[in-house]
Amino acid sequence: MTQLKLLIAEHFDGEVWRMEIDPVTHTLFAEIRKSEDRKVSFAALGLTTGKTYFKNHTIDESWLTGIETAYDGVLLLHYYQTAGSPAHKGLAAIEAENGQVLWHNFNYTFDHLSANGPVVFDNRLQPPSYKLANIKTGAVQRNYNAAIDIVADNKIILPQVIPLPDNFPKLPVEPHRNSVHYVEHNSLRIVSLHAFWAGQLRQYLYLYQDDELVFEDILNTNIQKLQPEAFVLYHNQLIYLKDKVEIKVLNL
Repeated sequence: MTQLKLLIAEHFDGEVWRMEIDPVTHTLFAEIRKSEDRKVSFAALGLTTGKTYFKNHTIDESWLTGIETAYDGVLLLHYYQTAGSPAHKGLAAIEAENGQVLWHNFNYTFDHLSANGPVVFDNRLQPPSYKLANIKTGAVQRNYNAAIDIVADNKIILPQVIPLPDNFPKLPVEPHRNSVHYVEHNSLRIVSLHAFWAGQLRQYLYLYQDDELVFEDILNTNIQKLQPEAFVLYHNQLIYLKDKVEIKVLNL
């Protein structure tokens, strides 16, 4: 039987708004927001080590910033043009292991993460001229080349939204609308679903192996509407949110 080990169970004082995985160093970054206080902070968790490198980390801008991408041990953050605009402007780079700010550039805007690093453009220039930047220094290395600067593969597997398979074992709860998030990994069948319990809608996570339930958790309680995908797979790990304020990582 597969031995399942909970590697990370990290609780935050605010909602986990976004997560990003650095595919080079296998670091999980999280953006945590407290809307009532208009505060945003960041965390870095080692998916190989299980260590929390930093948590409740803030930068000079307390609200109008967020995660853009992560690559080669660096978390790349963006700023916003204005408080009422979703448009991004400016970048800041954070060292994964200690949260140190490596560089700022308030003129660059992120376009996408390529297999060779981040592709950026200077928002003062039109039409945009795309450049490959060094994520550790912020320096432009060369012009963007679509032939070699292909989109990076983050190795993340998302579940499919499907009807519950006919041959799936009997679940402890009855799925709401018979729609589940589902993925198969090695000998495991992983499913998350919504179901009513005592008149309240909840979100559950179940892992089965050879028709035997080997792991379960309640992801959300007393929710008002159906939630998006509850988990992702990264290499041989299951990563999921619990009650929007806790990140759990299960070694499969």
